Amino acid sequence: MQANTSETPLSFAQLALSDALQSAVAKMGFTQPTPVQQHAIPPALTGKDLLVSAETGSGKTAAFVLPTFQQLLAKPTSLFGTRALILTPTRELASQIYQHCLQLAEFTDLKVGLITGGEDFKQQQGVLRRNADVIIATPGRLLEQLTNKTSDFSHLEVLILDEADRMLDMGFSDAVLAIAKHCNPERQTLLFSATLTHYGVIKMADKILKPHQVVALNTLHDGHSNIEQQIVLADDNDHKQRLLAWLLLNDSYEKALVFTNTRNKAIELENPLRNLGLRLGVLHGEMEHYERKRVMNLFREGVIDILVSTDLAARGLDVKGINLVVNFDVPRNGIDYIHRIGRTGRADEQGVTIALVKSTEWNLMSGIQRFLKQAFIRRTIKELQGSYTGPKKVKSSGKAVGAKKKKEEEKKKPAEKVKIRQRDKKNIGKRRIPSAKPETGAE
Repeated sequence: MQANTSETPLSFAQLALSDALQSAVAKMGFTQPTPVQQHAIPPALTGKDLLVSAETGSGKTAAFVLPTFQQLLAKPTSLFGTRALILTPTRELASQIYQHCLQLAEFTDLKVGLITGGEDFKQQQGVLRRNADVIIATPGRLLEQLTNKTSDFSHLEVLILDEADRMLDMGFSDAVLAIAKHCNPERQTLLFSATLTHYGVIKMADKILKPHQVVALNTLHDGHSNIEQQIVLADDNDHKQRLLAWLLLNDSYEKALVFTNTRNKAIELENPLRNLGLRLGVLHGEMEHYERKRVMNLFREGVIDILVSTDLAARGLDVKGINLVVNFDVPRNGIDYIHRIGRTGRADEQGVTIALVKSTEWNLMSGIQRFLKQAFIRRTIKELQGSYTGPKKVKSSGKAVGAKKKKEEEKKKPAEKVKIRQRDKKNIGKRRIPSAKPETGAE
């Protein structure tokens, strides 16, 4: 069943939420439900399973937390065990959802717990044993706890999978399915994804959802009307570094996020940019968990206003004030590009994204534009204009045309005549006996 997204917008007062949740919503400054909240909360309140797709920054967290909290408050229970479980792909996203849950549960008696890798295992066992109503967890660590029989999900009422496509891309499919098998089969399941075109998401939905409603508010090809997408051409990596420094020193932004494809590149950019007086931090997957948290807190609090990161920050990172995203490296595919630029232009705010493109990346960038069915703005920085101005010839598909191919049939050189000596004629058909040593003299 497909959601009808053309209905008259609802207000929070019309969403049948308790006074406690309405107070929390008001305190957080929410005034009007976002589209995903308007279309996901009502059916979720009825206990239906949902398969939801919506772009990043659309308010998905409140879209699954509010109806879940409402149902837990409306039906108190004395049964032991976790009542709602939220699975997310990364520690950072789990931590953000945890903070969001604490804010929405402020005027209730609901207890919320967080289970992720990088934290003390025994302390997390205590969180589970203290009978928290809601648990936010990453699949890997939670499966470890389940193996130790710490958790009890036999009375679970709601299972939520957030960023399901990302969890599958990170190889958590088996872990998610194993966790689902430990949960009450009569539970409600809400599956949220940035896209429904991911084959693995549909496959997982078939396995863990009962007859369900689909809420599809966007596709991968929908444009981001509040994000201006630019391309700046570069000669090489050194030229890119100069362009990046100029942008960070001269463009207007509150917070900027710079993406690289590798950890080494992110580390290489740190000192040259800091030497220019820029306040920045670096984030990548090889950092210790406490160090990643420290950098993220500095970025959120504005102590640093630039974050150089790998794709670790492309999913789930929700920091207010990011209005500039620079792709130092062109992302490897269109899906990664969408999630990178989705860190800006959130909640109807305006944002700018800039991709620095070398000649070797032109076809990759063109492929992303074709995939998204969008055209990006070409921008030139006069102070640092390079020699590369784009391919000389471009196919209608957007790909650069390479050097001319060799002719299919070249003029054949006349075959060189080979003299056949009389003694060679006599030896035709006779078997040659190899010498004891190789004729080349090699040993």
